[in-house]
Amino acid sequence: MERNRDQGRRLRRLALAGITGGLALAVGAVVAHAQDQFPSEDIEMISHAAPGGGTDVTARLVLEGAKPELGVDMIMVYKEGGAARSSHEYLMSRPADGHTLIALTQTHLYTIARGKSPMSIDDMIGVARAMDDSSLIVVGPDSEIEDYDGLIAASKETPLAWGVAQVGGTEHIGLARWAEAAGIEYRVVPFGSGGEMLTALRSGAVAATIANVSEGLSLVQEGEVRAIAILDEERIDDLPDVPTSFEKGHEVKVTTTRGYAVLADTPPEVVKALEEALLAGMQTDAFQEYLRNSGLDPEDSVGGSEEWDRQLKEEYVQSKEVIDRLGL
Repeated sequence: MERNRDQGRRLRRLALAGITGGLALAVGAVVAHAQDQFPSEDIEMISHAAPGGGTDVTARLVLEGAKPELGVDMIMVYKEGGAARSSHEYLMSRPADGHTLIALTQTHLYTIARGKSPMSIDDMIGVARAMDDSSLIVVGPDSEIEDYDGLIAASKETPLAWGVAQVGGTEHIGLARWAEAAGIEYRVVPFGSGGEMLTALRSGAVAATIANVSEGLSLVQEGEVRAIAILDEERIDDLPDVPTSFEKGHEVKVTTTRGYAVLADTPPEVVKALEEALLAGMQTDAFQEYLRNSGLDPEDSVGGSEEWDRQLKEEYVQSKEVIDRLGL
C-alpha cells in the first residue's frame, strides 16, 4: 500500500515536471517567434526639433523610403524641450526592442556631455547616418583676410570676433577645437541662429564664422562670403580650390550630422534589420536628390551602424573635452 502511494507521488512529480518544461519551451518559442517577426508594431522616430525643420524633413524622407522594407508604419513623435532632454526621457521609457528610434544631432551629444540628460552616451547605439555636412571657415566678401595663412596671421595679431549661432553650439565647439590646434585666440559673438550669424558676417559685424556646406556653399558661389578652409579631411568637389584644415597641419574635423539610434540593449539582429531598412530609405531618388541639393555627396554622407556609432562616440569624447575646458 505504501509502495503504491510512493509510486503515485513519483508519477505526479514527473507529470508536473513535464508540464513545467513544456510551458518553458512554449514561452521560449513565443519569444523567439516575436523576435523573428520584428517589427511586430509601428515604429516611432523621436525628434527633439519642431516639425518642418531640417531634422524633421531629413527623418521623414528616410522613413518614407524605409517603410516598404519593414512593412509597418513609421511615424514621427515630437518631444521638444530641454535641448533634447525630453526626447531622451521618452526613449529611456520605451522597451529596447527596436520599435523606438531617436533622431540625433550634435545637440544630443552636448546635452549628455553637460550631464543634463538621463542618458549616457553608452545607453545608445547608432543605427545609420543620413547626413554628414562638412564645415567651412568663411569670412566676409570685403575681408582683408584672403587665405588660411592670412587668417592665422591676423588671429595672432589680435583675437578676431567669430560669429556663432549660440554659445556652446556646434560652431562654438568646432571653433574651440580648431583654435586650439591652430594655436590662436578668438572671441565669440552669439546671434541666435545660423541665418543671423551669416547675415552679420556679410555686414562686417564679425570677422569670420564656421558654416555648414549646406548653408554656406551657395553664399560662397555667389560671392557673398569667402571660403578660407574646409574643416575636414578631404576637399569638396564644389570648392576644389579651398584647402582643408588637415592639409594645413591642423587635423580637426567639424561636421554637422543627422542620424538615428536605438537603445544599446536592442538585440543585434533587430539593429541590423533597422540599419538595412534605413539605408535602403536613403537610397531613394528623393533622398539622394535632397542631399545633392544641400551640396552634399550621398556616398560620403550616408553611413551604416558601425561607422555611425563609432563617429558618435568619438565626437562625444571630443565635445565633452571642449565643454569641460570652456566651463560650459
